[in-house]
Amino acid sequence: MLTLYNSLTKQKEEFHPLHEHEVGMYTCGPTVYDYAHIGNLRTYIFEDILKRVLKYNNYHVNHVMNITDVGHLTGDNLGDANTGEDRMEKGSKREGKTAWEVAEFYTARFQENMKDLNVLEPSVFCKATDHIPEQIAMVTKLTEKGFTYTTSDGIYFDTTKNPDYGKLVDLQNQELQAGARVEMGEKRNPHDFALWKFTPEGETRQMEWQAFGHMGFPGWHIECSAMATKYLGEQFDIHCGGIDHKPVHHTNEIAQTESTTGITPWVKYWLHGEFLTVDNNRMGKSMGNFFTVDSIKEKGFDPLAYRYFLLLAHYRKQLSFSWDALQAAQNGLQNLRRKIAEIPDHVAKDQHHSDAFLAAINDDLNMPEALAVVWNGVKEGTLSIETIIHFDKVLGLDLHQPKVAAEPIPEEIQKLLDERVSARDDKNWARSDELRDQIIASGYDLEDTKDGQKVKRK
Repeated sequence: MLTLYNSLTKQKEEFHPLHEHEVGMYTCGPTVYDYAHIGNLRTYIFEDILKRVLKYNNYHVNHVMNITDVGHLTGDNLGDANTGEDRMEKGSKREGKTAWEVAEFYTARFQENMKDLNVLEPSVFCKATDHIPEQIAMVTKLTEKGFTYTTSDGIYFDTTKNPDYGKLVDLQNQELQAGARVEMGEKRNPHDFALWKFTPEGETRQMEWQAFGHMGFPGWHIECSAMATKYLGEQFDIHCGGIDHKPVHHTNEIAQTESTTGITPWVKYWLHGEFLTVDNNRMGKSMGNFFTVDSIKEKGFDPLAYRYFLLLAHYRKQLSFSWDALQAAQNGLQNLRRKIAEIPDHVAKDQHHSDAFLAAINDDLNMPEALAVVWNGVKEGTLSIETIIHFDKVLGLDLHQPKVAAEPIPEEIQKLLDERVSARDDKNWARSDELRDQIIASGYDLEDTKDGQKVKRK
């Protein structure tokens, strides 16, 4: 039985979808004004593992991911997504391109990152700017139902009209009080949020639409509600994102959607991935301490070594990144691939390992334990290639296509091996031992078998 930690109920629960064998899943995608950093990508890999685990359990997954290309304001860094500059406009000024060009470029880079990290494509990629009518319609319905009020700068959701507001997080929790630390302006309540922003008088934006008697643009939260309900219906199974989405973005999504439809709960299971940290600080663009997939590749790392690194920790635990830790992960992944490449074809499928692997992944995506099952089986010599291929449908590490299995032996090491063969043919055991010591000192394991010398890098 698959169990998942539900942020809404704050406990692990058995997973039961609304429709047998069918799962509707929405994941918050990137704001495409800059490169996604590897802290962002930790969330997408956790969501990919979730999707793979669902598929491993024979569910069909309808996965929708949004592309935020308008409406996400820089004030979100301060806990108030209603203020600041639109991130797409900011990216446009930075790069001297149109906001549309910036969005297209970084969307393509994000999709390349997903391929590098073996992240399965969603069923639907949907852009906020392609769904403006749906967002306008939702704001209109909320207004008709009495959940909004209008100020000089936009249309706001009145959180006091929603008795369940903040149920995803404790209202007394300081996280949710972030909105109270910024200027209220014309907002009636600290947590009220913009559904639609009006373009200020005298200004012209690159991304703006005529609606509600003004030129303007959608708030950040409304896009996810509008697109999720369009593609997944008024109620579906799973909504995911980073832990930072809980107190503001996801809290506001829930309030506006359930107020629109009258259906509670909008989503049955909410899952959130923890932060990746650097030097005890959250990794982020605003912090200036972020690295990208290109950073990893430029330093000679396999992007899947980063995926392996993430699988060494549970998705709900903070994880500290360093280049030394990534190097250790790459060494571990390479060693695992080498050992798998040496597995004889005659090793039979072992049901014990399959049961243990399933138990691990079904225990709230316990990937460290799942990796331990793989390592134990490989070390014991009781894990078949067939089983590894099956496990890799979840892990996504290309274990069944070992990239280093055919790593050539350096010329200088091969000369020592050839010389050792001659020494052994001449029964010169002392020289054979000297050559063996040289080979081992050079970083290789050496084993004499009935089929000859067997050498591999340590």
